[in-house]
Amino acid sequence: MIEAEVQNETHQTTFTLKLVCVPRIGEGIRLMEPDGDWASYDVIDVWYQKAEYGDVWVPYLHVRLTPDEMRALDSDTANPLVNRSQAVPIEDFLRKFEGNEDHRPTEINLDLDPRSETV
Repeated sequence: MIEAEVQNETHQTTFTLKLVCVPRIGEGIRLMEPDGDWASYDVIDVWYQKAEYGDVWVPYLHVRLTPDEMRALDSDTANPLVNRSQAVPIEDFLRKFEGNEDHRPTEINLDLDPRSETV
């Protein structure tokens, strides 16, 4: 495993990744966004620097969102048909229809033997 430092141009963040191989300039990689979604990134630069702890060269990657991902983000925020101010957690949404009580399981008899008693 190779530990590489990744500099994310889109979010202006830096983090480390453990890689099996270092991607080349122009290749695409999938990274997790700060909100937990996955997105496609282009590798725009790769360089190596000598580590402080010996004769080891550490890879550095410079990445940014792909143009398609950028357009998807722009269209997602600019969509006039979606009012994001009305977003609520799914639990709160379902509570409106189900009530505040917890669900109680319904007892059913799955025994198909005609000689058994029904409950």
